[in-house]
Amino acid sequence: MATIFSRIIQGEIPCYKIAEDERFFAFLDINPLAKGHTLVVPKKEVDYIFQLGDEELGQMMVFAKKVAQAIEKALPCKRIGVAVIGLEVPHAHIHLVPITTEGDLDFKKPHLKLTPEEFLAVQDKITKMF
Repeated sequence: MATIFSRIIQGEIPCYKIAEDERFFAFLDINPLAKGHTLVVPKKEVDYIFQLGDEELGQMMVFAKKVAQAIEKALPCKRIGVAVIGLEVPHAHIHLVPITTEGDLDFKKPHLKLTPEEFLAVQDKITKMF
């Protein structure tokens, strides 16, 4: 059975896409810690990020770096926090979160509730930075 991320990649579930290439896909997290919180996933279904081969893991990080640089240009922050948790969806993914303090990357804190218009505005700002 396809994961929710595979269904997003295939267009079965709508998303706010940030970037895509032949191997990877990036889209806004719909339950974000901060505006611009983006998920980077391989198009190939793999449950756990460290199950990826070395070359593919490296390529995923290079793709994530490009996405992180666009987020950093588009939104006010000191850094882009990176988290790999991988428990909530059985599909490898990297969280890229604009942060100003270490506490901004706390997944226990309340998440933002953005309107579709706010998501579209964030998506537009980030995609213009590529």
